[in-house]
Amino acid sequence: MTINWFKYASPASFYFLAGRMIPYFSALAIIFLVVGLYIGFFEAPTDFQQGEAYRIIFIHVPAAWMSMFLYVVMAFWAGIGLAFNTRLSSMVASAIAPTGAMFAFLALWTGAWWGKPMWGTWWVWDARLTSELILFFLYIGFMSLQAAIDDPKRADKAGAVIALVGVVNVPIIYFSVQWWNTLHQGASVSLVQSPKMATAMLSGMLIMTLAAWMYSIVIILIRTRLIILGRERHTAWVSELKEGALE
Repeated sequence: MTINWFKYASPASFYFLAGRMIPYFSALAIIFLVVGLYIGFFEAPTDFQQGEAYRIIFIHVPAAWMSMFLYVVMAFWAGIGLAFNTRLSSMVASAIAPTGAMFAFLALWTGAWWGKPMWGTWWVWDARLTSELILFFLYIGFMSLQAAIDDPKRADKAGAVIALVGVVNVPIIYFSVQWWNTLHQGASVSLVQSPKMATAMLSGMLIMTLAAWMYSIVIILIRTRLIILGRERHTAWVSELKEGALE
């Protein structure tokens, strides 16, 4: 059986598809979160250098990874919407931005809590920290620019421009510890090298990343449905939905 995926490029079709997907991803998010927190805070051993303070990485690292990943995804969908004038693509990009901003803020906040005992200060103008802060401001700028423009089409186009320009900051964040002499520690996980941490530590961090990923999908789907209802409120199918004719 073949699936006509182009059918779901329609906001109406995607609205109902998203509604069916949300419960499954919600369940996965809860399962991964519980398992990840248990491994990270009860099974993973104490770090011989950083002590118990290192456990903040089970929140900090997934948040930092998701803040970068979601920005790239947001820019991708914003670019698709800009290039092909597809309404749903721009709606998805708008739905991603608040979640990406939340993860960027969480990465900065948990990084500060980790930095205080490790570096003796809450903040330093380190290359990675500064570029992550710029990422947070890019998210805020994207959302603020869209909110400042009343016409959704013009808002989507303006947001797409800032999203696409800001993508250059993502590789800067990732490679900053290699390109410059920074206080931030290097990557503990690499695609070309063996992990530099215990198996339990790595497992907990990766499972927490999956939890963050599932959570992001759920929230983005929910927010996309709300955006669809707002922008399609004058269409017949939304009117039927409000009257209970559609499920």
